[in-house]
Amino acid sequence: MEKKNWFKFCFIIIAVISALSYGSASKYHSKYEPNWTSLDKRPLPTWYDEAKVGIFIHWGVYSVPSMGSEWFWTDWKNLKYKNYIEFMEKNYKPGFSYQEFANEFNAELFNATQWALLFKDSGAKYVVLTSKHHDGYCLWPSVQSFGWNSMDVGPKKDIIRELSSAIRQHTDMKFGLYYSLFEWFNRMYINDKLHIFLTQDYVNQKARPEQMFLVQEYLPEIIWSDGDWEAPAKYWKSEEFIAWLYNDSPVRDTVVTNDRWGIGTACLHGDFYNCKDRYNPGVLQKHKWENAFTLDKDSWGQRYDVTLKNFMTSEEVIHEVITTVSCNGNVLINVGPTKYGTILPIFEERLRDLGQWLKINGEAIYATKPWTHQNDTSTPGVWYTKSNQEIDGQVVIYAMILEYPYDTNSLRIYPWGKKFENGPEVTLVGLELLDSNINSIVMLGMENTDIKWQFNGPAINIQFPPKHHIDKRGLKYAWTFKITISNAI
Repeated sequence: MEKKNWFKFCFIIIAVISALSYGSASKYHSKYEPNWTSLDKRPLPTWYDEAKVGIFIHWGVYSVPSMGSEWFWTDWKNLKYKNYIEFMEKNYKPGFSYQEFANEFNAELFNATQWALLFKDSGAKYVVLTSKHHDGYCLWPSVQSFGWNSMDVGPKKDIIRELSSAIRQHTDMKFGLYYSLFEWFNRMYINDKLHIFLTQDYVNQKARPEQMFLVQEYLPEIIWSDGDWEAPAKYWKSEEFIAWLYNDSPVRDTVVTNDRWGIGTACLHGDFYNCKDRYNPGVLQKHKWENAFTLDKDSWGQRYDVTLKNFMTSEEVIHEVITTVSCNGNVLINVGPTKYGTILPIFEERLRDLGQWLKINGEAIYATKPWTHQNDTSTPGVWYTKSNQEIDGQVVIYAMILEYPYDTNSLRIYPWGKKFENGPEVTLVGLELLDSNINSIVMLGMENTDIKWQFNGPAINIQFPPKHHIDKRGLKYAWTFKITISNAI
């Protein structure tokens, strides 16, 4: 090859490689501008949609008084609720400060590996820990919060380090961090507030350095923002931070964020929407969303002023999972550990019951998509999902039954609606051929049991196996039928 042609050949090869490299990089590292119009175009990382189930942990100094909720400090000192004042007068010396609770936040029984294995057994695919709540106490040695973090006072431990390491070492769950933007009693924040947020000393000197450190040091794949509602996103510099997350942070390919980034951002901006606490609209949402709810119905932090009726039952937890996932949501299930670092047995029981249910019924939850009809409007208590992909021209519909038909031991369901119409999800050649397109119906957990069923117009009549056979398999509630159909497009 002549020298001139050789250089030409090399130039072409380099150009091709550069083009391929640029194409690959742009696929995963598109440069997002620090504005919502650009940021909202980012595709949701696949892992989050497939995960469906996460665990939320609210743990901090508020776990010491264990009374009321994690808002103890402001309810006592700002709002001056009578029951809080009486609690303090009865149990603590005059002049006792909230900061003194930190000396009792010792976490002496905290075992990060035990926590990680429990969360894994619950069937969760990700865990979100409160790095800092509205009281400002940090669960890592923050240099911006000297004397008010878990290394300086209390456990004398880097809680985030221990838990994130245990989760990554012993499980395949993703790890994420909650971070409260504001702090009730932070003087810099209060001063910015007095200046109607025209100054940003708190953001520049406290919040932003901590946010950057948390991402770079602990590599969280969920950034769960909160405490945003008093100030606009421009004050928090939220768009700049998220653009950095998406473009240049070490977790840019996998990180997901919620929608709490300033006044007016809820339900509008973010990889997934929380909208509000315990958000479960019960109808299909086009944008990915998350239902963050508490096993203690009234508090995110651990408390002792509770009775049994304050806790969700296992059936209620599974109900939330099913109704949320059917409508394109994820669940984030909150537990509040004790000041000792233990998780109450009632929380553990609920999580293990969920885990047992997911071992049998998980294929109807994980990596599924919403079906044409999210729930059965003709037969209450029936919710649907579908398999993510067609295999050999077959689609799987999952019908999850929340109430057992004790009177008849059978149920009539309408996966295509009471009035059958060919829709975008499933196209079949005429209603009369629908019967022949149902290849099989099986009950998850009873795969070796023949399920009797009959197609009746737009409905499927399904006969349950004998109840004692179902009970023997440990199928206590929320029974799932797997319906495989062919000739679907």
